[in-house]
Amino acid sequence: MTATPAQPYSPLTLLRRVPGLRPRRGPAAGRAPQPGAAPREANQNIPGRGPRPDVPAPTGRTTRAALDTLTLVGLPLLVALALPVSFAGGGTRRWFGGRAESQRAEAQAAKDAAAAAFYELDTAQRDLRISIDTITAVDDSSAARRAVTDFEALGRRIDEASGRYINAVDAHDLDRDDLEAAAANRARTELSAAKDQLGQVKQELDRFESGLGPLLGKAETQLARLAPAVERARQALLAASNALDAVRSSGLRADDLAARLAALGPELTKLNQGAGQHGVPQTLERATQVAREAEAIRAQADQLPERAAEIDHRLVSLRTRAQALTTRAGQVDPVLSELRRRFSAACWQDLQQVPQQAGENVRQAELKLKEAQAARDAQRWPDATSLLSTVRALLNTTDEAVSAAGDRLRRLNAVQKDPQQEIDRTRFAIRDAQRLAMTGRTTPDPRHARPLDEAVARLDQAITTLEGRHPDYWHFLTETEAVRQSVTRVVTQIREERGTASH
Repeated sequence: MTATPAQPYSPLTLLRRVPGLRPRRGPAAGRAPQPGAAPREANQNIPGRGPRPDVPAPTGRTTRAALDTLTLVGLPLLVALALPVSFAGGGTRRWFGGRAESQRAEAQAAKDAAAAAFYELDTAQRDLRISIDTITAVDDSSAARRAVTDFEALGRRIDEASGRYINAVDAHDLDRDDLEAAAANRARTELSAAKDQLGQVKQELDRFESGLGPLLGKAETQLARLAPAVERARQALLAASNALDAVRSSGLRADDLAARLAALGPELTKLNQGAGQHGVPQTLERATQVAREAEAIRAQADQLPERAAEIDHRLVSLRTRAQALTTRAGQVDPVLSELRRRFSAACWQDLQQVPQQAGENVRQAELKLKEAQAARDAQRWPDATSLLSTVRALLNTTDEAVSAAGDRLRRLNAVQKDPQQEIDRTRFAIRDAQRLAMTGRTTPDPRHARPLDEAVARLDQAITTLEGRHPDYWHFLTETEAVRQSVTRVVTQIREERGTASH
């Protein structure tokens, strides 16, 4: 409310306009007499009027008393005249009461409520835009794109509601002194409607935000992983570089590891450029790959001295083994001679090429050992490892062939001395399988009985090969071994079926 300005008609002004009540100006009033002038008489005659001997001239004390009296008498009347002017016009507001002021207060309350709703909606929209930006920076799925589209549509409704509120505020000046009750009522209605629309859009915004939970959670998780993943990649590259420096200081070149580490340079550059340029998912994937490769390089660099020592050890070991096999291969010929002398050709025919093949394998192994030594000296570690694996395979084959000749002679000697031991071993396996097949049954299952019956017949047939002047002991041994293998398959089948049925 503005203060009421001073009225032009104050009591003192009115008093000054009353004839005959002006204070006389004398020396006491600040007006000095002119030099040489005659003093004015107190009851000087007024021109046009005769002298009034009965009226004494008013003195200064009399004048002041009259002024005070008139002021006290006229003051209530002047206040009564001034109050209607103060409260009913003069371009000022009503200080209290009145229908216009009540409507003004209601409109102002509606304006404040609409402003609060507008601020709340604007804050929520800003927060939600941050969430949408977070999602789009991480997720490019169809669900994320649909969320962006829905947010843009919601933004248009927010702009519409905000525009209605702003127009309502601009259309009504609630601070006008001459605001009418009807205008205040219209302002209250429009502002209340704007506030309701803002609230409805805010509810839509809240529902939309609640639906973004899974997408936002996934995006925030990836963003939370981003910085640690990039840092792990950088630390892994640093560790790999330090490991290579340590290896080189020991006299090992590690050229292949250095080349692999150099290939990660462009990837590190992209990591330093940031996810803003290359995208969060791509940066996460790149950081993971760089960290994995750098860790592999570091591990291999740390193991390189040990690997070099292992290759040296294998070179010595395989060279010694090749020499031992050369000696053993020379012993195959006496074994073959005994087999030829004591057993039929079927018992040793397949071993005829063992000495020659063993010698060839040993020569190949020694050649590969030289190549492996050259690769190790050149620090071509993968080549050295591959060549040593080839040498080992050649020596294993030679060892098996040389051992087969001696093993053949031993087994043939045993069966020639006592074939019944091999027969009993095979019969026991058949009977054990038959008992298992009959467990819990009165008649065997044909699927089990048939192969077991065939095993019995094969064993009987193998026994007949032992008759005659030059029995084929090797055929007998291989046949009994085949019979035992077929029986073992039947036993395994029975146990699997019963195990399945019990479950």
